[in-house]
Amino acid sequence: MQRMNAVEVAPEAYHAVLGLEKYVRANVEHTVLELVKLRASMLNGCAYCVDMHSRDALAAGESSRRLFAVAAWREAPFFDERERTALALTDAVTRLGEHGVPDEVWDAAAAVWQEKELADLLMAIVTINVWNRIAVTCRTTLPAEV
Repeated sequence: MQRMNAVEVAPEAYHAVLGLEKYVRANVEHTVLELVKLRASMLNGCAYCVDMHSRDALAAGESSRRLFAVAAWREAPFFDERERTALALTDAVTRLGEHGVPDEVWDAAAAVWQEKELADLLMAIVTINVWNRIAVTCRTTLPAEV
């Protein structure tokens, strides 16, 4: 059962996060953005966001095979170098431990992403983590079957 609807209770906060969401949608390649959103949502156990972002990606033409493989992206041959570094950075930022993001993960991403692209990618990763934490904490209910 849903604990609260944070959007209704704190609409100003919702709109602030939505501002970040709009920014990343306009500045991060759509395919990479959907992969990052799906991966972080899987790691965070956010059923609401896994459902939403897998449906969004399918509607945008992403293959179900690639979407299923996001769960095991390191072993799957379906992702290019930029996607792999984005997924590795997503893993590191989402699972942020006491030692932060490892240099090798950051350096690999910095080697294939321009600095501004990398900053935008980082904003996308932190934004989906905010959404995940809100949805998981509030136990946001999944929409009815579509």
